[in-house]
Amino acid sequence: MEEDNQKTVLSTEEATPVVAPKKRTKKTKKNVPAGQLHIQATFNNTIVTVSDNTGAVLVTASAGSSGFRGGKKGTAYAAGVAAEKALETAKRDYGLRSVDVFVKGIGLGRDSAIRATSTYSISINSITDTTPVKHGGVRPKGERKP
Repeated sequence: MEEDNQKTVLSTEEATPVVAPKKRTKKTKKNVPAGQLHIQATFNNTIVTVSDNTGAVLVTASAGSSGFRGGKKGTAYAAGVAAEKALETAKRDYGLRSVDVFVKGIGLGRDSAIRATSTYSISINSITDTTPVKHGGVRPKGERKP
């Protein structure tokens, strides 16, 4: 019983040392000389995304985020402004020099977004149209008509 009443005292060897917190270093942005430019052009808006060659998104912009509202978002001018905004940020922050362009959709901003790359002297390696094409779809529900 006397052993239970005694308090245990830790010696200095058993105590854990106090570790000072590590100092944080500034996160550096990676240098991406070549990347991909994805343009999604719908009738209502145009979304421009700049990514590296693995597909990791670096910068994104749209006609709506560039200050256009309502029906003006679907115009070719708004698409050009959105592309300029995204490309300027990508060139300034990541050192982008050449892109492969992937265009999706049938909106008015397809051509003007591609032309905006020339204002920032970014070379275009290739232009690929990735618009999905309908093929008739699956068989509809119900009986077949004779």
